[in-house]
Amino acid sequence: MHTLVRISLLAALLAGVAGAVHAQSWPARPIRFILSQTAGTSPDITARLIADRLSRLWGQQVIVDNRGGGQNVIGSQLAARATADGYNYFFATTAAIVMNPFTFKSLPYDPAKDFAPVANIGLSPFVIAVNPGVQAKTLAELIALDKSQPAKLSLANEGPRTLGGVMGQMLNHSAGIKLLQVPYNGVGPAIQDTIAGRTQVILISSAALGPFLKRGDLRALAVTAGRRVPDLDQVPTAAETLRGFEYVGWYALVAPAGTPKAIIERVNRDVDRVLGDAEVKARLRELGLVSEGAGTPASTGEFLKAERERWSKLIRDIGLQPE
Repeated sequence: MHTLVRISLLAALLAGVAGAVHAQSWPARPIRFILSQTAGTSPDITARLIADRLSRLWGQQVIVDNRGGGQNVIGSQLAARATADGYNYFFATTAAIVMNPFTFKSLPYDPAKDFAPVANIGLSPFVIAVNPGVQAKTLAELIALDKSQPAKLSLANEGPRTLGGVMGQMLNHSAGIKLLQVPYNGVGPAIQDTIAGRTQVILISSAALGPFLKRGDLRALAVTAGRRVPDLDQVPTAAETLRGFEYVGWYALVAPAGTPKAIIERVNRDVDRVLGDAEVKARLRELGLVSEGAGTPASTGEFLKAERERWSKLIRDIGLQPE
């Protein structure tokens, strides 16, 4: 055998052995979950729930490092450049690694190349809801109402390039309506103005809207998931009225590219174990999340690929230009 070939094979073998030894001793120090959202948000609450359970399982603290701002760019870039040693992870959202590539002309990170998939966490369905004074009790009635008085009804969201904002534009496009899109700096003000009647329609995550729907402050017309959602099972899906309107937010755990495969597989198995815990499942439901387990790193990668294709088409359909 050629000497160079032998050296290459030996190097690969030693690298594999080193990776296995590293994985066996992992974790030897605290682990970091980088989050591109601020403290107190739904992703933050979810990340801390998972981190707490993993801390107990691993005997090492899992720290949630909030790096909000810049429409997820700040935290995403930090995570992409973090050391790929098995101690850094990105608790990713739809906007951070699927939408941003299509809404920004350029990014300081490449979501498809800079991250290795680790685990699915859960889906975050959005809800189309109205002020109780609006004369529409179904999505079909809302569409008919808007068509009878175009551009009179307004829809509150978090901005045209946010998840809810893009869905709101797609709702107009799919239904052939002209809801006036009203951007807000945060979920709270958007909800309060819709309750007060200053805006009539809102499209925000079920996690954020849940308490207000239960109190009757707002009336749910449809959920954006492909099937009905636990705790909102009486609320139809938007797709029952608008075929193909199936868009949800989600959380996934990814690692900097190059993170040892053995450690990724270990984290995947342990996240799946945590997600299967009865108390965790109940808490996730309270938070408005739907979880079907962590899947595998490979299935998580396939899911992210499919989501990139789905959101790319949506953004093209509504004509949103990157900035």
